[in-house]
Amino acid sequence: MLRAGSTVTCIACKNLLPSRMGVKFRVPLQKLHPFSRAIHHRYSSNNNQQRPPHCSAARHYTSLSRLPMRPHKSRSGGHGYQQHRSFWVARLAVRLLKLRYILLGSAVGGGYTAKKTYDEWKDMFPDMSQYTWIVPDFVWELSENIDLDKLASALPQLEEIAKLLPDMEKIGENFTFLKSLLSTETTGESTLRVTDVPPTSASRADSSDKQFKKQGLLSELILIQQQIQQHEEEMRRAAADNAPPPPSEPSPTPAPNPSPSQSKRKSSDKERIDQLQEELLRTQLKYQRMLERLEKENKELRKVVLQKDDKGIHQRNVKKSLIDMYSEVLDILSYYDSNYNTQDHLPRVVVVGDQSAGKTSVLEMIAQARIFPRGSGEMMTRSPVKVTLSEGPHHVAMFKDSTREFDLGKEEDLAALRHEIELRMRKSVKEGQTVSPETISLSVKGPGIQRMVLVDLPGVINTVTSGMAADTKETIFGISKAYMQNPNAIILCIQDGSVDAERSIVTDLVSQMDPQGKRTIFVLTKVDLAEKNLASPSRIQQIVEGKLFPMKALGYFAVVTGKGSSNESIDSIKDYEEDFFQNSRLLRDGMLKAHQVTTKNLSLAVSDCFWKMVRESVEQQADAFKASRFNLETEWKNNYPRLRELDRNELYEKAKNEILDEVISLSQVTPKHWESILQKKLWERVSTHVIENIYLPAAQTMNSGTFNTTVDIKLKQWTDKQLPHKALEVAWETLQEEFARFMAEYKGKDQDDIFDKLKEAVKDESIKRHKWNERAMDSLRVIQHNALEDRSITDKPQWDAAIQFMEETLQSRLKDTDSIISDMVGPDWKQRWLSWTNRTPEQHIRNETKNELERLLKLHEDHTAYLANDEVTTVRKNLEARGVEVDPVLIKDTWHQLYRRHFLQKALLHCNLCRRGFYYYQRHFVDSELECNDVVLFWRIQRMLAITANTLRQQLTNTEVRRLEKNVKEVLEDFGEDTEKKGQLITGRRVQLAEDLKKVREIQEKLEAFIEALHKEK
Repeated sequence: MLRAGSTVTCIACKNLLPSRMGVKFRVPLQKLHPFSRAIHHRYSSNNNQQRPPHCSAARHYTSLSRLPMRPHKSRSGGHGYQQHRSFWVARLAVRLLKLRYILLGSAVGGGYTAKKTYDEWKDMFPDMSQYTWIVPDFVWELSENIDLDKLASALPQLEEIAKLLPDMEKIGENFTFLKSLLSTETTGESTLRVTDVPPTSASRADSSDKQFKKQGLLSELILIQQQIQQHEEEMRRAAADNAPPPPSEPSPTPAPNPSPSQSKRKSSDKERIDQLQEELLRTQLKYQRMLERLEKENKELRKVVLQKDDKGIHQRNVKKSLIDMYSEVLDILSYYDSNYNTQDHLPRVVVVGDQSAGKTSVLEMIAQARIFPRGSGEMMTRSPVKVTLSEGPHHVAMFKDSTREFDLGKEEDLAALRHEIELRMRKSVKEGQTVSPETISLSVKGPGIQRMVLVDLPGVINTVTSGMAADTKETIFGISKAYMQNPNAIILCIQDGSVDAERSIVTDLVSQMDPQGKRTIFVLTKVDLAEKNLASPSRIQQIVEGKLFPMKALGYFAVVTGKGSSNESIDSIKDYEEDFFQNSRLLRDGMLKAHQVTTKNLSLAVSDCFWKMVRESVEQQADAFKASRFNLETEWKNNYPRLRELDRNELYEKAKNEILDEVISLSQVTPKHWESILQKKLWERVSTHVIENIYLPAAQTMNSGTFNTTVDIKLKQWTDKQLPHKALEVAWETLQEEFARFMAEYKGKDQDDIFDKLKEAVKDESIKRHKWNERAMDSLRVIQHNALEDRSITDKPQWDAAIQFMEETLQSRLKDTDSIISDMVGPDWKQRWLSWTNRTPEQHIRNETKNELERLLKLHEDHTAYLANDEVTTVRKNLEARGVEVDPVLIKDTWHQLYRRHFLQKALLHCNLCRRGFYYYQRHFVDSELECNDVVLFWRIQRMLAITANTLRQQLTNTEVRRLEKNVKEVLEDFGEDTEKKGQLITGRRVQLAEDLKKVREIQEKLEAFIEALHKEK
């Protein structure tokens, strides 16, 4: 900071005074501008050292002041102070400072005014966003998804592109020639005149010509179109002038002969009409060829530009087009079955016609590819085919449920596409049927294709032929009516022009569905054959004018779809169609209008009608689905307030995870648990055989050697034939029971009952598919045989365990035998008195038989297991002596149970005696009356059971559980792919309600997205 001494004057204040003015007084500080006072006091000092500087004003503008505020003191007047008060110089400085602020304010105000004026002018310009519909869709898609800078750098030089452009000089020459041709005058007056411009002076005509030249190619085409309209007007006027007068009342006087002048005038008028017709036809054809050539060159140029990107634009995930969004909505609606009467009223073009009338050929011409299978006179369209047409850089086709693209420019891809469509049709037809209502969805994209959705239906037939189902005719009628009853569907009625119109069936059907003809477009095919075969060509005129049929329509068209050969290409068919109409007298004589012929005009008209119908009806349909969604959500909230809205697929995934968790739980079962269950179940399965067929026969022997021999033989036979099979059966049943047990235990943990049917089906199917490893049986047989051959008990605990096992088995058998005998003889005296029950006559006979046989056993305790015949006779005679008639079979049956009880009682006594027999066993029962070979038998059985259970457990945990888990996964995958199966296993109102909610929401969201995109396109 600069500081000046007390004697140095303020430099800033001195500079305000001119150097040539000799002013000796100074300006009073109080009259200076506050900012000037601040500057003055910062850089100047006063003679009065006691007066503090005036800092109040400077504190607002500068940060240089640091002194505290002090009270103001009055200044003392002095001569030195008065010299510095330059009054008028200070006033000049003040004025200059004010001028600076004025200039600054004027600059700010002027800028604001200019900005406001710019905004007002900007608002006056029209909103160009309303005219975005003029630009095709692919331009916006390119601008949104393509790096234009990169594309511009990749494009060739201007010289290369210029080679691809059409020769504009030749086009100009053609236009000049065409214009000169149209400007020729016949019969003294102009034959071509622009209808919108009245005839005026020659100078005005010259200015009009210059104006059209300035407008360029589009103006020339408009001029030609207007001149064509003028031709038609003059032809109609000439025809009206040449028409005979209406018949008047009959007159007795004969009509006078026409004069030669009148005859000459009539002949000149006729020649004039013929000449006008020829010129009109020639002009129309040239106009049409010129348009097609320009469109073709434009299409090729656009295709080159689109394909120039190195990465390939068609391979990118570009934004969905408007027609693709609409097609997705129709696909969802085709599978939607609403319970709230929300019907599908969205527009689509329904193609109907008699069989072999050319429906498919017309659709192929619109799609610009031979994509459908063809046959000679037989039914080829067996199910509805929905074709979504849209514009794209490449001519390709794709099915809705597939990612494969068929290149329609390659014949092998076309053949593969036709074959795939035919396979899908035949697959959709159920056994015993000829046609199917299932829709096949296909999308076709290509340059210049009109955007729309068409549905090709099976041809209407009049008679069911051999090989068809009996209800084929009614089924086709039902399918056609189902599509045509949609009030917003556009009916494309195809009529074969080569056959008599009276043989058609489809016209009556269309008249029933659309009596007023507000949404019907009539198409007459095979016009070339019709012109050759019909003796009266005016009949074709009556058809296309709607005068022959009672059916009404929005428009009538006549097309030619080829010569009838299946090998014709689309280009050759187009050329043939153009040549035919160029040389046809139907168009030359005025029976057909130019806009009524060719499939190109037909596709343009159908596309315009389709989009008009879409814009008029789509919002109403969206409101209907919105109301349906509200109803469904209200029902869900009232009935299932605490449950999530899971549809059938989501519920299936949840159940699938639960089932897999249950299968995984099988691998967590402990080995001890497996072996305990297996051993118990195996003994329950084989215990009867061991007691009845091994132990009891061996116990009838006289000595231990015979006992052991009999046991070894019986065990060997049992091991070779039955034991391994029984063991594997037990293991498989145990695995099933454990699987079911885990599923039942999991069910108690917040299990949803809606999964019960699915889980039961999965369990049954998995068990059905599971096959035990057959090689395990051979190894198991060897293990069991080795276990049963071992008879060496090593220690006392094993002996005691065998004793316990034998005792439990015998006690269990004895209990069962006592129960059987009790049922045979009926209640005893105690039960009869307490329960007030009596024995039946049969039980009384058995009771008497039992008493007689018990006396026999008391006399012969060592009796064999079977009664001799003389013993049976003795028992029967003894019973007859007491008045009881008994059959010998009943005696033997009763003896079997009594002897078993007697044997088991003796075996239990022997088992108790053998508790201390381990010592004698170690000595091989030498010098001992106690023989415990039966204990050894039960030890061998027990050891075999333990080893078998261990072997089966290892096989279960290592192999079978994993194979079962694999089977369960396969079953779940199969069920997941089978929509019909899931519908059978997961049912209920809750599931159906969630399904409807999901579909309605999806439809509504897609409809709203489509409507938004539709509004943007507008």
